[in-house]
Amino acid sequence: MALVAVLGLAVGACSSGAGASGSFEFSSPGSTDEISYPLSQRGAIGDLSGPSLTGAGTIRLSDYSDTVVVLNFWGSWCPPCRAEAPELNAAARALESSGVQFLGVDIRDSKEAGRDFHQAADTPYPSIFDPTMQTLLSLRGFPTAAIPSTIVLDRQRRVAHIWLRPVTEAQMVKVITPIAAEQSKP
Repeated sequence: MALVAVLGLAVGACSSGAGASGSFEFSSPGSTDEISYPLSQRGAIGDLSGPSLTGAGTIRLSDYSDTVVVLNFWGSWCPPCRAEAPELNAAARALESSGVQFLGVDIRDSKEAGRDFHQAADTPYPSIFDPTMQTLLSLRGFPTAAIPSTIVLDRQRRVAHIWLRPVTEAQMVKVITPIAAEQSKP
């Protein structure tokens, strides 16, 4: 895991793209695959954006203002991503009424394969199509080999929690519910 973090730092330092203007910079405390950030230590990410996987147009993080956003990086080629999909879908449905929006980022994939998997899984949220990983690379230092991975952003687009592994519905609901209950910035 430490090697993954170092590789992610090296790749992230050489890239630029949508989202690079935020204050968040990933660093892994040891070899953990789950990181929670207290309110005082949360860094913001910029306005990630990219083409829609399943439709026309561009999906922007800024389209979800004053919303808790759960970013999930996945690929149809990734067996753990495929296994995790029903858990993400269930969590997205369970947390929707709490002001939580899930947003997928399909990386290193063909549009056809990603779209087919997204539709077959009956995914209830949109995904950005990111075959060259520019969206992922814009998150400074984020490990590009940790797929699937999930980032929870609070209502001010600050990183509140990260999983660098598959995650279950119960784990997401337990962590995201209190983040969704936090008050918006006045």
